[in-house]
Amino acid sequence: MLTAKKKQVIIAKSQRHATDTGSPEVQVTILSQRINELAAHLKENKKDNHSRRGLLKMVADRRSHLKYLKKKNEEVYNTVMKQIGL
Repeated sequence: MLTAKKKQVIIAKSQRHATDTGSPEVQVTILSQRINELAAHLKENKKDNHSRRGLLKMVADRRSHLKYLKKKNEEVYNTVMKQIGL
């Protein structure tokens, strides 16, 4: 589970300015961390279909944020992709 402290660390790595919490870069990094944690959960609990549906929704949401980011600023898109490891 993504705790508040972990979330603050993730946000600090990708925010544009000190109070930035909603930019596409921040949203993508938070979603990526949540996706990684949920994927690890699903490896242990293969029959948890409710969580699998949530995972698919998060992946689709991250994909749409990345698509928007690529359209608006490709340089930032490339740095975010390297940062999250995709």
